[in-house]
Amino acid sequence: MSIVVARKEYIQSLPKYITLCERNYLRALKVLPEEVVGEKRQIVLANASYEVHIDDCAKYTTDISIKQISTISDYLPELDLAVRLYHDAKVAEVVHHDFHQRIKPSYGYPNPSMHHKDEKYQLNAFLGDWLMACLESGRVPLNWDVNNGMV
Repeated sequence: MSIVVARKEYIQSLPKYITLCERNYLRALKVLPEEVVGEKRQIVLANASYEVHIDDCAKYTTDISIKQISTISDYLPELDLAVRLYHDAKVAEVVHHDFHQRIKPSYGYPNPSMHHKDEKYQLNAFLGDWLMACLESGRVPLNWDVNNGMV
């Protein structure tokens, strides 16, 4: 006699996800440079440097990239996130991670790319944690000119 185990498909909790993205929006606004395409801000956090860059501004959205510009360890990959802020909805979410294609809301498991079932939620939760760390412990270097970069 064989037992058939039914797999439950992962279904994301929309209220939980929207709350996370709303919090990320408010946090992101605090670390952004002036909202002009090409502007950037450097943040130093835990002996690593990150750059927040305004990639595109539209009426209702702003696209930013967050890149790690100095390594902490040879064994850890450098952070590279593309984030879109939706000003009408007041939410921010990760749209790309390390040059991957768009992130799906959920993935079947197992899958060829080895994505987690809730990869999108996890990336946005990571963004929230990173933004909180920046607000609590990060700093803009004293020799940083917001308009022109390092002095």
